Amino acid sequence: MKKYHVVVTDDARADLKRYRDYILTKFRNPQAAKALILDFRETRKALETIAVSLQIPDSEALKKRDLKRINLQKHNYLVLFRIVDDSVYITNVFHFLEDYENKLR
Repeated sequence: MKKYHVVVTDDARADLKRYRDYILTKFRNPQAAKALILDFRETRKALETIAVSLQIPDSEALKKRDLKRINLQKHNYLVLFRIVDDSVYITNVFHFLEDYENKLR
């Protein structure tokens, strides 16, 4: 089984920090914020081995940018990524309720 090197881009880090800070500020729930980060880390780890097996999305916006999507297991967030050679680049993190296709940078 091929193993990929997973890189979290600055944009994805900023996205994740924004959601963590929102949970901390709005809900004052450090446990929930920590759980989100742990869920993200588990997803990042899973991408090392399963990234290539995830299907190409139906979304034209994602196809055009050569992006794939994976959902966090325990939270209503998704991760967008692209595979380049032996690396997986996590480009963005979005909440399910966001219109992420129109927010792509």
